[in-house]
Amino acid sequence: MAASLQLPMASSIPSSSSPSTTRPIFKTHCSMKPTCSAKIPMPPINPKDPFLSKLASVAATSPERLLQRPSGSDSLPFLDIFDSPKLMATPAQVERSVSYNEHRPRRPPPDLPSLLLHGRIVYIGMPLVPAVTELVIAELMYLQWMDPKEPVYVYINCTGTTRDDGERVGMETEGFAIYDAMMQLKNEIHTVAVGAAIGQACLLLAAGTKGKRFMMPHAKAMIQQPRVPSSGLMPASDVLIRAKEVITNRDTLVKLLAKHTGNSEETVSTVMRRPYYMDSTKAKEFGVIDKILWRGQEKIMADVLSPEEWDKNAGIQVVDGI
Repeated sequence: MAASLQLPMASSIPSSSSPSTTRPIFKTHCSMKPTCSAKIPMPPINPKDPFLSKLASVAATSPERLLQRPSGSDSLPFLDIFDSPKLMATPAQVERSVSYNEHRPRRPPPDLPSLLLHGRIVYIGMPLVPAVTELVIAELMYLQWMDPKEPVYVYINCTGTTRDDGERVGMETEGFAIYDAMMQLKNEIHTVAVGAAIGQACLLLAAGTKGKRFMMPHAKAMIQQPRVPSSGLMPASDVLIRAKEVITNRDTLVKLLAKHTGNSEETVSTVMRRPYYMDSTKAKEFGVIDKILWRGQEKIMADVLSPEEWDKNAGIQVVDGI
């Protein structure tokens, strides 16, 4: 068998593990004798691979270029045989989306408001303090920049510039700032009350596009006069100045509510003398909203008697209101 095989060494290529170690590559030449039937298997070479094809061609024609590599060469192994070496045939294409989550996300979102913002939803779920005002106005401006023709949906569950216990936490200008930003937008603004819309938040609810102001069936709306901040050890003259400013803000709030609800300023001013709570039905009657978001609510609410009619039919005598 040894006599029938001629195994001349064509070239040897250093292995990837160590440059000094060589692995022989053999060519098999079988004689025409019928007794020669054994062949040494050779690893297949992909003809579509330009690097391996070029390497095989150099190994067959001038193996010394592979065997006699200079020591301390800074070039990567076997790349110096190319005139213009390229690591990739074409550069990688990176897909860039216009906005976050345009395609299926491959990692968790930065935060939940970002996902809501992608759906053009601005959620006001905290009292109107400077940080909330800054975020809401920025989101409104961003949505107009993205598309000035698509509507913006403002979901409101906010106690305005006060907490639920009535303590003031923000200035009335916080609500007026969001209101002015809403009025400057070119987009339609759909407002939805999903919990409570109290004070300045009720103004934002009523300031939506006419016909696009909604309320959940069990949400509450309430309008009230602005509150004087705590005076503490403030001088009497400063207390008077702040009281005048609160009265000015109250008059502005009355004018804006009258404008968006369709009521007279006298009517709004009268009901605002004390906190005026409204359920979804009363809010619709008062002009704060246009529709209650409840499946089948039109027929159900039409069949429900008002509290006064229910008391009358039940024979309950109504005492003078407090």
